[in-house]
Amino acid sequence: MMSSYQPQNFPPGGVPLGLPYYGALPIEAVKRFWKKYAIFHGRASRSEYWWWFLASAVVSGVINAAGATGNGNTSTSTALGGLWFLATIVPSLALAARRLHDANLSALFLLLALVPVLGWIALLVFVLLPANPSGQRFDRMVQASPPPYPPNPPQPYPPQA
Repeated sequence: MMSSYQPQNFPPGGVPLGLPYYGALPIEAVKRFWKKYAIFHGRASRSEYWWWFLASAVVSGVINAAGATGNGNTSTSTALGGLWFLATIVPSLALAARRLHDANLSALFLLLALVPVLGWIALLVFVLLPANPSGQRFDRMVQASPPPYPPNPPQPYPPQA
């Protein structure tokens, strides 16, 4: 089921980074993941989240398979796996926070990951939820320049005759 409030008329460069990309293609989802490395505000669509999840799982699987098929030396695989984890932990948390925002939930629900099994199941359900238009409250709006101070400059009194 598609969301009914998808933004229209995108600029020539595609969907702006400040908006969720509904129906993102895999390559675009991975590019947006790295471009929004540590951005915890805003929203991310389900397609952005799940395409990255799949790409990350494939890379992790390749790293693990390389260690399993080696000559018994798994230290290289362990080191690569550790580097991959360190490189992706912050942006993965940021993406999950933005995904929760798109469902109109607080990113504090990520703390459920600390609760074994039941917390993980709850988080899975939350990231599976469809987009909620009320989640726009998590977007950072670009504000116009503030009005001059004072808003209405004092006017001199009219001359008295």
